Amino acid sequence: MKRVYVNEQWCLGCHLCEYNCAFANSGMGDMALALKGKPLYPRIHVEDAGKITYAVSCRHCTDPLCVKSCIAGALRQTDGVIRIDRSRCVGCYTCVLVCPYGALAPGADGLMQKCELCLSNSCGEPACVTGCPNRAIVYEEREEAK
Repeated sequence: MKRVYVNEQWCLGCHLCEYNCAFANSGMGDMALALKGKPLYPRIHVEDAGKITYAVSCRHCTDPLCVKSCIAGALRQTDGVIRIDRSRCVGCYTCVLVCPYGALAPGADGLMQKCELCLSNSCGEPACVTGCPNRAIVYEEREEAK
């Protein structure tokens, strides 16, 4: 299955992935109207660890703790992609607590959101990937380590 991977040695820490993600999931056609003067709620976020910066997003784990621990049954895994049914989310933050990667965060309405590989916003490829100027974020299939 194709997933989003980050090559941290190429990450500039520019946060463009966050802007592109927030715009792609805004449902609007104009980036300035969608984002200007508003708080961002991207489904990917950039971490700064001193000399290294890297983007964090859902890894769509094969055995996801978030899905197992969701008390409302809002998280489901279908064809390897973990999605949130926001109509079922109660905002308890259990998924945030159990995710080892810090990939889930509350959206503007307090309900959880996470990367769903831009499958529902018809970008073709995740917006963070297409918007990364240094190609530090890639969308590809890799062999899993055994």
